[in-house]
Amino acid sequence: MFLNRKNQPLIGLDISSTSVKVIELSKTGPRYQIEGIGIEPLLDNAVVEKKIIEIEAVGESIKRALHNAKIKNRNVAIAVAGSSVITKIITMPVSLSEEEMEGQIQLEADQYIPYPLEEVALDFQVMGKTKQNPKTVDVLLAACRQENVDDRMAAVELAGLLPKIVDIEAYTIESIFSSLAFQLPDGYNKKTIAIADIGATMTSLSVIQNHKLIYTREQNFGGKQLTEEIMQHYGLSLDEAELAKRQGGLPENYTPELLNPFKETTIQQISRFLQFFYSSGEGNDAIDYLILGGGNACLPNLVELAELQIGVPTSIAKPFINMSASKKVNKATFESDSPSFLIAAGLAIRGTKYQ
Repeated sequence: MFLNRKNQPLIGLDISSTSVKVIELSKTGPRYQIEGIGIEPLLDNAVVEKKIIEIEAVGESIKRALHNAKIKNRNVAIAVAGSSVITKIITMPVSLSEEEMEGQIQLEADQYIPYPLEEVALDFQVMGKTKQNPKTVDVLLAACRQENVDDRMAAVELAGLLPKIVDIEAYTIESIFSSLAFQLPDGYNKKTIAIADIGATMTSLSVIQNHKLIYTREQNFGGKQLTEEIMQHYGLSLDEAELAKRQGGLPENYTPELLNPFKETTIQQISRFLQFFYSSGEGNDAIDYLILGGGNACLPNLVELAELQIGVPTSIAKPFINMSASKKVNKATFESDSPSFLIAAGLAIRGTKYQ
């Protein structure tokens, strides 16, 4: 949202706390095709709580991901974490042009943004007429510190990419929902869908109604907590613990002593998110369906535990369910990682609109 928009095809790039994920899509009619896809781990602490600490290390990981995915396109869409962004709905006269709105927002922005304006990246989007007043429109104002944008742009430029869009991670979920919808029961258009993205250090909840994002919230919690417990409990390195968590081979006491308590905590976090949603007044209806995304969505029996304790039908995110793959892509290779591609795929879907 923070850069000028151009009609160009874009790669979707997600920079998380533990890896970078890239995906390039094409679109024929309503169907998407994966033209290239890759994931590359990051050095420990290169990114901390979605803030880039080691720009060069991140740039190198992006470069390797692009090389391994055989992606030649240089135009990219990236996103900043929702926790670093201030959003606010304001009203403006319906008669204003977009240029006039921009000028007015620049004049009035200091009353909405608690940072010096020279340190801020600012953008807006007209959402539609105000329900209570047809003479005004609702405008979504988004702002974050310029350094958050600059660090991401610097990393992708080191990898030889040209950043064309900087979006907000939460709003990429709205884009990917068109693909996730294929895994939902009929009639989802009239339902309220919650998507919990359980990452390495951050978990977010997004609530979708009628294909629109109506609520989002983030919390510092994720799978790295379980990895660190495995490290301490069994005397492993971080890499060894992460590999053991993903591939198995840990002692029998791992499940009752570490895994089960972590899964319980994960479901408690999601339940707390939902309580915040219900108390926010953003939605009038209870959640009808829950989708689990992120790298930790595939923990054994997490879906069943969520259904039991939260009480709604639950499934693991399948963003590629209705996508084909080009000949150079082995789609099956990425099936186990597909729940962690929500942000990257959402950015790439948005990128197909710029071809």
